[in-house]
Amino acid sequence: MINPYDDTYFMKKALQEAQDAFNKGEIPVGAVIVANNQIIARGHNLTEQLTDVTAHAEMQAITSASSYIGGKYLHNCTLYVTLEPCQMCAGALYWSQISKIVFGATDFERGCGALGTKLHPKTKIVGGVLETEAADLMKRFFIEKRNLN
Repeated sequence: MINPYDDTYFMKKALQEAQDAFNKGEIPVGAVIVANNQIIARGHNLTEQLTDVTAHAEMQAITSASSYIGGKYLHNCTLYVTLEPCQMCAGALYWSQISKIVFGATDFERGCGALGTKLHPKTKIVGGVLETEAADLMKRFFIEKRNLN
């Protein structure tokens, strides 16, 4: 039997979060954290709304997941995020000891891969899940932003 709860399923949920960010005028990055095929945390960029450069989607989701679990370590959890984590978020994910990170679009300039940021040695990372959809939403956001200015 095929598991309907695969990486694509959960990345679609992260894309819904990214769309929420887009609708609020935030850079459209969305994230969900999953444990046992259940979403335990959601987040999207809130840097403009909160006037806080640390209010990235991943940071929102990490805080929410830790609260849900009642602890700081996200063992046996997977983060689905529409854009490759930046250095700051990768550092927080390192300390959370999250088991797996799945991202959509690669951030060739500011992503943790491009910057050589280390993740926890036990963390698995998978990129390119629904990459086109995630990248298209980001491109649309910046095109609209440029056209408004």
